[in-house]
Amino acid sequence: MSESLVVCDVAEDLIEKLRKFRFRKDTNNAAIIMKIDKEKQLVVLDEEHEGISPDELKDELPERQPRFIVYSYKYQHDDGRVSYPLCFIFSSPVGCKPEQQMMYAGSKNKLVQTAELTKVFEIRNTEDLTEEWLQEKLGYFH
Repeated sequence: MSESLVVCDVAEDLIEKLRKFRFRKDTNNAAIIMKIDKEKQLVVLDEEHEGISPDELKDELPERQPRFIVYSYKYQHDDGRVSYPLCFIFSSPVGCKPEQQMMYAGSKNKLVQTAELTKVFEIRNTEDLTEEWLQEKLGYFH
């Protein structure tokens, strides 16, 4: 018996929240952390954070469960400009249940498309989520 890949829908209220988040005017870092409701097969809101650094964000993530994060990050360019890239981070820690990992992996692309994001990163260890890591990833998008 093969496991069929489950692609979860995105909750309507979450779609609206992501749309508003995309056009927010605040100039601080902010994050929306999402999880999958297994019974409903739906991506739902887990937590929201304002003024959260990458290092604080990593402390909010479960060590053994996957999470999706949309992160608005205040990025200082070398030339002095400031931008606020929206990053999609898929946290899929080593040690997750394979069934859970498959459900998240199968739903990732749909969520990225729904949120209309282009900067998509993945981490396998929550400890990797640091300011340096994020800046290095964003450095490729000059």
